[in-house]
Amino acid sequence: MRIFRNNQRPRKIARESVAAIGNFDGLHLGHVSVIRLAQDIAKEGGKPSGVVTFEPHPREFFAPAAPPFRLMSGESRIARIRDLGIDVLFELTFNSELSMLGADEFAASVLKEQLLLSHVVVGSDFRFGHRRSGDVKLLTASGKRHGFEVTVAPEFGGQDGKCSSSAIRKALSEGRTRDAARMLGRRHSIEGRVEKGAQRGRKLGFPTLNIGISGFHPPRFGVYAAFADVRSGPHAGRYRGSASIGIRPTFGRNKPILEIFLFDFSGDLYGERVSVELVEFQREEQRFESARKLVDQMQIDCARSRAILDSAGESQ
Repeated sequence: MRIFRNNQRPRKIARESVAAIGNFDGLHLGHVSVIRLAQDIAKEGGKPSGVVTFEPHPREFFAPAAPPFRLMSGESRIARIRDLGIDVLFELTFNSELSMLGADEFAASVLKEQLLLSHVVVGSDFRFGHRRSGDVKLLTASGKRHGFEVTVAPEFGGQDGKCSSSAIRKALSEGRTRDAARMLGRRHSIEGRVEKGAQRGRKLGFPTLNIGISGFHPPRFGVYAAFADVRSGPHAGRYRGSASIGIRPTFGRNKPILEIFLFDFSGDLYGERVSVELVEFQREEQRFESARKLVDQMQIDCARSRAILDSAGESQ
């Protein structure tokens, strides 16, 4: 997959692409249906398939102090799009200049003149341009005026009805990991670099990997059965574990992080990239009167996580 950022003009191999456009946070099944439609149209016309997305997310740009909401990082989104077999990714920097473009101006100067697209595919609720003034009707008219085709994807309705990033966030906030997975088409995962912590877990006999969740929508605080995919380093591979998300109230009030204890593992993973896949919520985070009582509960949590993972299977 070729990636073009900012004001890079696409090379010959990427010109005349058929591209799906959107923020695609979480890349859920509704997003995938839009991207797949773009791929089908591209294949039929012998054109490159593409995706146009934005970094940072426009919502982050306009409200930087708002609570974190993202389901995935830009890096994880790129990896997911690559897995779909897309030929070209256009990642546009969302800044003041881009946000001030009128809808028709965006269509003309960005989609046609800069990206040289031949065809764009969007969802029925797609909005674009300054103050979100453009809709699919305006985009279609702009396409006719500036020389590119527009296809509006049919609304996606899965087994449980419409899926959306907001519905997935709600499910995760309530600990409904299976409902989130049905909308995502896979289990929700949190990915990041392993950070050095206070090493309390090591002293308690449960050494954990610490991964920051700053900037991401926080799932319900508590304990989860989880898989961990180590993406880098000599210990790369898939492991089982028991994860905890929260502020660790037994040891005071701390910034929220994700911790995971890997079963039957020994090794140094500091600085490695790890993706933690949340399988099932087990219990609320709680404060214990002593470290001994915390250890007793962790033993129970780990035994239950093993049983859950035994029955869950390796993949969604």
